[in-house]
Amino acid sequence: MQSHPENPLIVSFIDSLVTEKGYSDHTCRAYRKELHDFFFFAADFHQSGKTRRKHASAINLEQIDGIMIRGYLGVLHRKNKKTTVARKLSAIRSFFKFLEKRGLISENPTEHIMTPKQDKTIPVYLSVDEMFRLLDSIQSDTVLDLRNRAIFETLYSSGIRVSELTQMNVTDVDFKAAVIRVHGKGNQQRMVPVGQKALTAIKTYRTRLHKQIDLEAATSGPLFLNRFNKRLSSRSIARILKQLIAAMGLLTPVSPHALRHTFATHLLDAGADLRAVQELLGHKSLSTTQKYTHVSIDHLMETYDKAHPRK
Repeated sequence: MQSHPENPLIVSFIDSLVTEKGYSDHTCRAYRKELHDFFFFAADFHQSGKTRRKHASAINLEQIDGIMIRGYLGVLHRKNKKTTVARKLSAIRSFFKFLEKRGLISENPTEHIMTPKQDKTIPVYLSVDEMFRLLDSIQSDTVLDLRNRAIFETLYSSGIRVSELTQMNVTDVDFKAAVIRVHGKGNQQRMVPVGQKALTAIKTYRTRLHKQIDLEAATSGPLFLNRFNKRLSSRSIARILKQLIAAMGLLTPVSPHALRHTFATHLLDAGADLRAVQELLGHKSLSTTQKYTHVSIDHLMETYDKAHPRK
């Protein structure tokens, strides 16, 4: 199958995401796909599919205006959630801002287009009892059991993203200072405190692992390994968590990201400062962290209803 040349402006834009913003390969692939989908839409609909693919790689930017973009959003709304439409629009908006900044367009067609208003959803999270049950349910018989305990103790103790956990190396753990070095979004690094239970679980796992592999591999490289002694993937962690949740009998689907929600919610319920939680989570904007206050407000209302003498 013959491949068609990629739009050079998309290539330049993706390159800028890597060099200027430090975006990951995964994020860049997502941006590229969103832009390709839009350019195919913007291409000549009266042409055949094969011709349209050729045309999409060299479309005239002057043909793209706000009306066309609104039409594209209208098509997306028929089959996609608001969050998906907003993500696709964000990619298009970033692309045209890139073109405008470099003087390649005289007018930005996304300038007056509003982002779809998002439905407010309360993040899925586990109660303290459920979280403790999950951690206590993990066996300690094999090195993989010990690894799994260390993984979920670390996720709950630190609140880091599962992608950040899989990127961790052995040298990112400072047992003495009780902190871990996290490589976050945009290639940003931050130091995150971690509890003794998580540190003990990591040390126990690595000690057992050290007996099975050579010394060099045990003291450097990825922190969490799969059964082939390669870096463990986020998908594998999601699969392990799904099995643990099923064994507990919980009916609510719980993803690794829900453990991040759980971390934030439990801290706020215990009276932690919102800005401190923002720092721990690595959120650039406080508004991103504020979604967890909806959960905590529910907790406060429940406490109020139980305790206040005059309801």
